[in-house]
Amino acid sequence: MSHGPRSGLAAVSAALLAMSRHLEVRDVLKTIVASARELLDAQYAALGVPDDHGGFAQFVVDGVSEEQWKAIGPLPRQHGILAAMLQEARPERLADVRKDPRFGGWPSAHPELADFLGLPIRDGDEVIGALFLANKVRPVGEHPPQPPAPRAEGRCGFTQEDEELLAILAQHAAIALTNARLYERSRELTIAEERSRLAHELHDAVSQKLFSLRLTAQAAARLVDRDPARAKCELQQVAALAAEAADELRAAVVELRPAALDEDGLVATLRTQIQVLDRAHSARVTFAARGIRALPSAQEEALLRVAQEALHNALRHSAAEHVDVTLDRRGPGAVLRVTDDGTGFDPKAIRRAGRHLGLVSMRDRADGVGGRLTVESAPGKGTTIEMEVPGG
Repeated sequence: MSHGPRSGLAAVSAALLAMSRHLEVRDVLKTIVASARELLDAQYAALGVPDDHGGFAQFVVDGVSEEQWKAIGPLPRQHGILAAMLQEARPERLADVRKDPRFGGWPSAHPELADFLGLPIRDGDEVIGALFLANKVRPVGEHPPQPPAPRAEGRCGFTQEDEELLAILAQHAAIALTNARLYERSRELTIAEERSRLAHELHDAVSQKLFSLRLTAQAAARLVDRDPARAKCELQQVAALAAEAADELRAAVVELRPAALDEDGLVATLRTQIQVLDRAHSARVTFAARGIRALPSAQEEALLRVAQEALHNALRHSAAEHVDVTLDRRGPGAVLRVTDDGTGFDPKAIRRAGRHLGLVSMRDRADGVGGRLTVESAPGKGTTIEMEVPGG
């Protein structure tokens, strides 16, 4: 190992502490990959979480730029050495991965890999991921050729000591990843329970008034011809019942402020929800937040609800391949931007057709907190929804 015993122990400790700080799965994966690459002096590191369809539900890399990653293309499938680590659950240490008979090539934009170290991440008997490193960085004074060449005498740059260190990291990665999954599952159950509670409240508080409203309206319809005065009184009662039902509904919705918003704040809540959507949909959904400070609760809830509505539209109606959500500080306030590369629409035509795609609701939420909502879209040009809110 390139570190001395004390510095190596400190580096392992720092990596384990970093993993324990995160609860969201994607954050845990990124921390594992970055820690492994730093600990073992590798040029590249990656971690794949398999799905049940021969691919990867998630695949996180470190050492590859965003531009390179986009140029590489779709996520890899479970094949070659990656499949061997997942199926046979054994470590792989190779002097040159390109010379292995299982090597099947990679996309043209993929960086060249030579020496390779990979281990499965196991939770008991289940393999829940594969962690691998490539291109061991040469000691100071040694300069690796481009593309990398196999080591002298066919030796892998990664040592047995490196493998043992990575095995320790993989064991703790399994614990961190399992804990993060359990945390997200508990959050999803909390959301489901909250929805169930709201359904019961709506049934008890609103449906009775709606039932009375319907009966009163039917009575008014029967009285219109033979007793217009009584029909007018019944219609006044209809209006009163409708107003009461609206008030009850508004109260139930206001009460449904997400618990996560109070516990974790806007940024963490949005990140978690977007990660769930990224896994659940074929479109790539990303999130970035920069310089955000805590905002008044009304502003945070309005931003969250508008983000949810905009994401729903993008993922369900636009056929988008990419949806990007950003939250940036702007003065004492913040600006939310949801951009997709989908089919887009003509906002004026949408209004004329009486279909709003939730735009009225989003504008109302923005207006309600003193904010501003803008919508930019055109057929075939995607959509950008931006909402700016003031600070406290």
